[in-house]
Amino acid sequence: MVSDLVLTDIRDGYRVLTLNRPDRLNSFSAELHAALLAALIAAEQDKSCRALILTGAGRGFCAGQDLSDGVFTPGETPDLSVPIEKFYNPLVRKLRSIPMPVVCAVNGVAAGAGANVAFACDIVLAARSAKFIQAFAKLGLVPDSGGTWFLPRLVGPARARALALLAEPLSAERAESWGMIWKMVEDAELMTEAHALAANLATQPTDGLALIKQALDVSETNTLDAQLELERDFQGRAGRTPNFAEGVTAFLDKRAPRFAGRA
Repeated sequence: MVSDLVLTDIRDGYRVLTLNRPDRLNSFSAELHAALLAALIAAEQDKSCRALILTGAGRGFCAGQDLSDGVFTPGETPDLSVPIEKFYNPLVRKLRSIPMPVVCAVNGVAAGAGANVAFACDIVLAARSAKFIQAFAKLGLVPDSGGTWFLPRLVGPARARALALLAEPLSAERAESWGMIWKMVEDAELMTEAHALAANLATQPTDGLALIKQALDVSETNTLDAQLELERDFQGRAGRTPNFAEGVTAFLDKRAPRFAGRA
C-alpha cells in the first residue's frame, strides 16, 4: 500500500517520517513520491506539529531514483524532465517552504536525488557510516532535485564541481568538515540525536523559525539592500506575534519561555 511507503510516527510536537522501501535502499518510485508529499502535507496541516524528522528504513537513507520504476525502457528515449517536474521539484519546494524546521537523519547511503533531498532539509545529521554521492554523472545526467543549487552554496564552487563531475562518495566525516551537513554522529546515536533536536525545535517559536527559513532562502539571490528591507519587514511581523511577547516576558521573569506553535 502507498501509505506503507512512508511511515509516520507522531510524537509530542513533531513527527518522524521514514522512507520505507528498505529492499530498494528507499529509492524513489512514483508511489514513494506520492506518499512522501502526502505525509508532508499532512504534517503541515496539523498545527500541533512544529518540527519534522526525515529518515530512511534499513541500511540506507535514499539511493535516488529507482531506475526500474519505468523511467527507462531499452530502445526508447525517455523525457526525464517529466518526473523532475511532476515529482522532484514539488518535493524540494515543499521541504524548503514547509513552515517548520525539518531535520534529516541520514543513515547509510544518500545518493543522487537522495543526497539532494537531504540537503533540502534545514538541519542534516549523518551517521558515521553515511555517504553522500552525486551519482548523476555516472549515468550521463545532471544533478537534479536542487543539486546544482545546493552544492555550490554548501561547499563552494570548486568542491561542488568535483563532486558533480567525479560522482565519488563523500564520507559523513568529510561532509561535516566541509560544512555540507550540521553534524556527524555515531551510527547508534543518530536517531537519539535527531529526536533531541526535533523535540527542542518543537518547543521554540515556530512562526519565527519559519520566517528564518524564508529569509535565508531568499538571501541567496537578494542584494544587501533588498535583504535589509526583508529583515525589517520580517522583524516587524515577528515582533507582533505572541511568541515575541512571551520571550521577552520570560527573559525578564528569569524563567523558561513557553512558546506557542503555528498560528
